[in-house]
Amino acid sequence: MSVQSTMKALLAEAPNSPLRIADIAKPVPGEGQVLVRIKASGVNPLDLKIRAGNAAHARHPLPAIVGIDMAGVVEEIGTGVSGFRRGDAVYGMTGGVGGIQGSLAEFAAIDAALLAPKPHNLSMREAAALPLISITAWEGLVDRAGVKAGQRVLVLGGGGVGHIVAQIAKAAGAEVYVVDGASKADYLAGLGATPIDRDVETVEGYVARHTGGRGFDLVYDTVGGQELDTAFRAVSQFGHVVSCLGWGSHALAPLSLKAATYSGVFTLLPLLTGDGRAHHGEIMREMAKLAEAGKVMPKLDPRRFTLADTDEAHRLIEDRQADGKLVIEID
Repeated sequence: MSVQSTMKALLAEAPNSPLRIADIAKPVPGEGQVLVRIKASGVNPLDLKIRAGNAAHARHPLPAIVGIDMAGVVEEIGTGVSGFRRGDAVYGMTGGVGGIQGSLAEFAAIDAALLAPKPHNLSMREAAALPLISITAWEGLVDRAGVKAGQRVLVLGGGGVGHIVAQIAKAAGAEVYVVDGASKADYLAGLGATPIDRDVETVEGYVARHTGGRGFDLVYDTVGGQELDTAFRAVSQFGHVVSCLGWGSHALAPLSLKAATYSGVFTLLPLLTGDGRAHHGEIMREMAKLAEAGKVMPKLDPRRFTLADTDEAHRLIEDRQADGKLVIEID
């Protein structure tokens, strides 16, 4: 029986060029790594920025294989790895930045610290949709803000990160409110959150209506820009604001005058620096517990994509036509 020495991978060769399927060398797991046969690769907006050459913070020079999130099956174990066996179903945020091979390929040699067992009740597609958005949500809500039962949590934006923030906060026993468009109201209400129509209510209006003017104990901004300024206005005295998109210039007086605090989240750091990777694996294990308990489920766009369809999936995200997370299936 011959041993497969090459694999198919999707290459981003130059800024804004079409992606190309190529046969390249199959990776070999080094010390501390496992070789994973990738079954599904979650698509994130950052993938589009990288292939367009507009993501210097991701440090992923082209040509490269993009794709940050994945779910798959352990194929081979490198030296020094314990806790995984051949045939284990795993998932994680494993590459696609910092010059590390991305997940739009048949195989990847992955730092075992980044991986966790796939939730048994989720498909490969569902599991591949979770890592980046879950780690981003967890680092802000749990690691930075220490979300607690009974707190009023406001989420600005109910999209990829936001809908997971809402579910984790709800699982922690918080009262959850999400600001987004009217089209998402029914879905957000189904998560147990109170939807707030961004096109109808002002920040002063919903702060008054839902908190009696006190403000929210914890505000998670997933949108950035002016919404971070909105978060500063919506937070309570001694409250906490978290943002995963802190771009732009912002006046801190509205925050400081409430003696409130702020934390930024930069989820890519462990991949870029090597520090904190084991914690990412721990977060994915905690997310698996929540998923298996029925407390977290990613919202997936029902359309299906293969490696050959990735350009189309990227176009849908660029045109804001995706209704949930998009996932590329790799077989």
